[in-house]
Amino acid sequence: MVADILLVEDDPTHAELVTRGFESIPADVQIRHVTDGEAALVHLQAALRAASLPDVVLLDLRLPRMGGLDLLESLKQHPELRRVPVVILTSSNASSDVRAAYDRHANSYLVKPLDLASLTNLLADLAHYWGECNRPPQRESAF
Repeated sequence: MVADILLVEDDPTHAELVTRGFESIPADVQIRHVTDGEAALVHLQAALRAASLPDVVLLDLRLPRMGGLDLLESLKQHPELRRVPVVILTSSNASSDVRAAYDRHANSYLVKPLDLASLTNLLADLAHYWGECNRPPQRESAF
């Protein structure tokens, strides 16, 4: 089964590391990448209309145009998009950021490891859990 992941990350180096990390693990992962919160919201609304929502959103907190916490709050207020798991993947270990993310109903909060091997292990666990173990809700039919 392919894990469909939306990566919301504005730092091209971090996005490349995450993409390479997923490529180096034995998991079937499809990465879609956007660089800001507004683009993520547009992408998810289009994916909803096309019935192709991602299995999980990996969300950085510090984003241009619409920050990660604002995007998270917007998603969790939407009747269907709120069902998409949102995993915060950020370099911030600040307890205020962790609390703010969970207050807005983040499904998980992960701090990006500093070394590539640890990041790859984290991504492998993430792909396994959200792509294989987790059972997402089915979309309700309009008919």
